[in-house]
Amino acid sequence: MELQHNPYAAPQAGLSGAAGDDEFQEVRLLAVSGRIGRIRYLSYLTGVYLLFAFVIGGVAGAMGASMRHNMTPLYAVMGIGYFVMIVLLVMLAIQRCHDLDRSGWLTLLFLVPAVNFFFGLYLVFAPGTDGHNRFGARTPPNGTLSVILACVLPVMFFLGIIAAIALPAYSDYTKRAHMQAPR
Repeated sequence: MELQHNPYAAPQAGLSGAAGDDEFQEVRLLAVSGRIGRIRYLSYLTGVYLLFAFVIGGVAGAMGASMRHNMTPLYAVMGIGYFVMIVLLVMLAIQRCHDLDRSGWLTLLFLVPAVNFFFGLYLVFAPGTDGHNRFGARTPPNGTLSVILACVLPVMFFLGIIAAIALPAYSDYTKRAHMQAPR
């Protein structure tokens, strides 16, 4: 008995897709080669900033308490910390440009005032290349921690704006309340 083709049957395609399309490239933080996706880019930006804030803040607090008169070593440590943070952020931006199939030299746009804002938005919101491009294979799917860290950045931004508005208003309110309080 010969099997006949049923035109109403579900398609029986392979799940792996095209040849070589199911490969992922390793994500490396300390490299200028390779690719990095939007969510991972945002999460690494947040992680680098938070790491810098806690480490340099702790070092500055410890050194500042012991060096009240000579702050030069503290400024040197903070300068080195800023330099390391900027280098890491540039490496991430280069990898993000690679994901967009653009040259890493495009990150020099961060040095142009006003253009840097729109370039940063482009890096955050533009979708990366599907599949392989000239900079390698696609990036692996995002983990839960990457998604959580990427969501923390907008929340920090929003809370920073609220704090910048609320703290001066509260300070002014308390000053006026102390001035009008009965003595």
